[in-house]
Amino acid sequence: MNIVTPFLQQCVRTPNNIAFVEAEEQITYSELRAIILRLTTFLNFKHVQNQCIAIALDRGISSVSCIYSILAAGAIYLPLDMKNPATRLQIIVEDAQPRLIIGFGAPPDWLLDIDKWLDYSQIPATSFNVTPAESSPNSLAAILYTSGSTGKPKGVALSHQALSNFSSWAQKTFTITEKEQIASLTPFHFDLSIFDIFTSLSSGASVHFIPTHLTLSPSRLTYWLYEHKISCWYTVPSLLSFIALKGSLDKTSLPNLKQIIFAGEVFQSVHLINLSNLLPNATFYNLYGPTETNVSCYWKVERNRLNPEQNIPIGQPACGAKLSINSETGELIVNSINNFSGYWQQGELRPIDTKNYATGDKVSLNQYGEYCYHGRLDRMLKCSGHRVEPAEIEHYISKLDGIQECAVIGIKDMTSGQRPAAAVVLHENTELAETIHPLKKQLPTYMQPSKFLVLDKLPVLSNGKIDYQAIKLLFNS
Repeated sequence: MNIVTPFLQQCVRTPNNIAFVEAEEQITYSELRAIILRLTTFLNFKHVQNQCIAIALDRGISSVSCIYSILAAGAIYLPLDMKNPATRLQIIVEDAQPRLIIGFGAPPDWLLDIDKWLDYSQIPATSFNVTPAESSPNSLAAILYTSGSTGKPKGVALSHQALSNFSSWAQKTFTITEKEQIASLTPFHFDLSIFDIFTSLSSGASVHFIPTHLTLSPSRLTYWLYEHKISCWYTVPSLLSFIALKGSLDKTSLPNLKQIIFAGEVFQSVHLINLSNLLPNATFYNLYGPTETNVSCYWKVERNRLNPEQNIPIGQPACGAKLSINSETGELIVNSINNFSGYWQQGELRPIDTKNYATGDKVSLNQYGEYCYHGRLDRMLKCSGHRVEPAEIEHYISKLDGIQECAVIGIKDMTSGQRPAAAVVLHENTELAETIHPLKKQLPTYMQPSKFLVLDKLPVLSNGKIDYQAIKLLFNS
């Protein structure tokens, strides 16, 4: 079982279909296959099977070609977030210990071991008609790094079976065919990208990469969706809320957009109601699941049940998952083929018992037998679809000169649901702005605290632990 195989079979059925559109460039299935075979041939000479290979490329045709080639060679792909600060990229590479790092041009300054660097443009053109490496269902396919509670990012290791199970479920559930025009904005280090990369190409669909700059201009993004005749889009609620508010949907009709799938964070009902009214012919789906389970629950939005005062359900089990609720804590437990294989640490898989994965999310069943989400049992935040551990932000703030103590909590945001906020205690004669300036080079944008509150001391509970609830009240006062 190699997840590349359905794509290669599709190349035989629809060789002239457009696989990807990126700006002014487009590439057919047969042309993409030729590039993948060339890269795979090169990687086979490097004997990379079962080894991790990092990709230091932004989302696009080149990075997709690398992902498929790495998998075809029997290796594991690790997509790096190139918007991350250099220090964070160094931490991830040091932990992952990839055999190779593929990028464009000269090695970047943040890479300490330049012998691992592979310039994509210099890969030889030699190509053989290779077949994908034999992979067992449990063979690792991808490593996706997320924020970690220990203060460091952690790599979630996903198998070919996990990716294939979700991909085939999504293809059937959303009836993805070769006629589909799919919009893609999700970075490849984010698990939503599995739909764009694998479900689409196994179906013969065409994927259109949304230019990143359009996210700052919702009305232009709306017109782009119209111009490219997009029929399906899987994205995060924060962006959809932004489009609902400022995307000029009342002036730009999107007759081809039939399915909008969203996941990664809570979609505030008032914004979903607004968007569904502006797009009356589109079907909406709410997908739920942490990176460790990918999608384990989904709800086909029933417009007549939307209530601005209530959160929407996360729905019914997806991808054949078996769900249960811890009777004492209300925590959702997921048993699924989608479940991850363990965490990738120091260059190897650290297996844990992942059969019944405890999500850390509190849920209940409603009168319709649907699961409803009630927030985290721990401190984890969801910011613009990204999982953010406050402990990792605290780790960096605590190391700053001038910081005596700190605590990070989540505060509400109009569109994205949550944003980190930090309460700090400064040493004497310390200025906040100067003290926190280094964070811009240490944390990605979505992990940057949106607000800071300077206190004389942090509030504590009777047991001496930080009173995070009291800090939340201070931010809201």
